[in-house]
Amino acid sequence: MNRFQFVADHQRRYGVKRLCAVLGIARSSFYCWRRTAEDRAARQAADIRLATRIRAVHHESSGTYGVPRITAELRERGERINHKRIVRVMRSIGLARRAAAAQAPHHDRGPGRSEGPGPDRPRFTASEPNTKYVGDIAYLPLERGRFLYLATVIDLASRRLTDWAIADHMRTDLVTDALAAAERTRGSLTGAVMHTDHGAQYTSRAFAAA
Repeated sequence: MNRFQFVADHQRRYGVKRLCAVLGIARSSFYCWRRTAEDRAARQAADIRLATRIRAVHHESSGTYGVPRITAELRERGERINHKRIVRVMRSIGLARRAAAAQAPHHDRGPGRSEGPGPDRPRFTASEPNTKYVGDIAYLPLERGRFLYLATVIDLASRRLTDWAIADHMRTDLVTDALAAAERTRGSLTGAVMHTDHGAQYTSRAFAAA
């Protein structure tokens, strides 16, 4: 909580003058902050909505789009938006660093990457359970622009959720935890095929090893 909000919350009991003196802020600054509260709330709400759209574009790109491409994509969808605002919002939701890392040259995958994703197997049907699975990460919006992330493992024979993992991050252990949960549910995944997108989590060495 900032000092202005503290004054606003306790002014009836202690008075603005006394609180401002104790907290070392000018009363004129407090009254200016209070006058602009509605505009700030509107901007915050707009940023939350923008964060949702940014996350959607980022997810659609499998985590590879950074500021320039996200800005271009949103403009193509009719948004009149400045790239500096995209930078600010992406930083506020923790995407800027991940996007920058995802755009590193692909000829050097680094120690955390596998040698490459396995071949695509596009027949998304299975006649027997525990033979073919698909996995993905879903975004679960919370208040104030925050998100949880749900990694799923779905059996293609039944189209039912075998197991899952949920976290407040998108690190590789989110998807390996989901895979481990599915293995515990089924007893074994030996011989099964799993299809995912080519996002950084699923192409990591840790996931390949799992």
